[in-house]
Amino acid sequence: MDNIDQLDLDSKEWDHIAQALDRHPHYKVLKRLAPERWLTKSSPSRGESTVLKGVILDTETTGMNSLTDKVIELGMVAFEYDATLGQITHVYKVFDQLEDPGFPIPAETTAIHHITDEMVKGHHISDQEVQEVLKDVSLVIAHNAAFDRPFVENRWPFFAQLPWACSIKDIDWRFNAFGSAKLEYLAMTQGIFYEAHRAETDCWALLEVLNMVLPKTQQTAIQTLFESSTQLQSKVYAIGSPYETKDILKARAYRWSADIKCWSKAVHSPDKLKEELLWLKHHVYGQRKGAKVEIESLSAKERHSERVGTKYMQDLSAIQDSAPAD
Repeated sequence: MDNIDQLDLDSKEWDHIAQALDRHPHYKVLKRLAPERWLTKSSPSRGESTVLKGVILDTETTGMNSLTDKVIELGMVAFEYDATLGQITHVYKVFDQLEDPGFPIPAETTAIHHITDEMVKGHHISDQEVQEVLKDVSLVIAHNAAFDRPFVENRWPFFAQLPWACSIKDIDWRFNAFGSAKLEYLAMTQGIFYEAHRAETDCWALLEVLNMVLPKTQQTAIQTLFESSTQLQSKVYAIGSPYETKDILKARAYRWSADIKCWSKAVHSPDKLKEELLWLKHHVYGQRKGAKVEIESLSAKERHSERVGTKYMQDLSAIQDSAPAD
């Protein structure tokens, strides 16, 4: 018992040293990710708050192709979100299971996540338990949902019925003065380090990141995702754009799709859509008569999946404004 007490005292002393270093302008102290702090929290009194349920999800797979590769690990952290406070308040369920893909895991992917054939041999992820975690969930969140969502929808089709958010694409990290959207980097900005590339651990790291207050908007990252999930987002296709405008389109974050030979960009609100259409009208299409772009409207049930939303054509001459958008 004396030895345990001594260890506890040493731990406190180390905390004091870390706090002193962190106050010094020449040092930045990182602390190991500690999921247990969320597990020991109790669900708060609801009062007048609106409480929603969300799930943070991560997968480890045999490769990058959702059609030919398989999920070999699924991690989920289910939490309660207080919409009045804009904060995650409580983790109520944790899920992590392995699955045998039925073929050898490529060595190059094992080198990343360290999951071996022996570790997954004979294992199967329980479909029923996955569904239980998702009960009454308002939002599924993944860091790079465009990767995880197709994989889990192919394995568990019921994921397609849920609203999704991407903590890379649906938060403007650059606007909020972050130099990268990589999860390890974002965690370090919050003073946290961890061993990446295992599903459950990555979920816990993202939980910490999402509870941060964004410096520009002064709201939590998780609040941003829940609010954006209720809005239609749009993808603008600059069809028939003049070849000489390719550089300014690229500079404005449009992406070239070789299969459809078109530049496109996602925008996240009706105001941003109008702003984008004005910019295209004045800077890309100019005075071309009959210039039109294609717009794809996407709800949170379609975003970051391989399914298409509702598409329509927009005549740019119908977009009126007294001054060109910059």
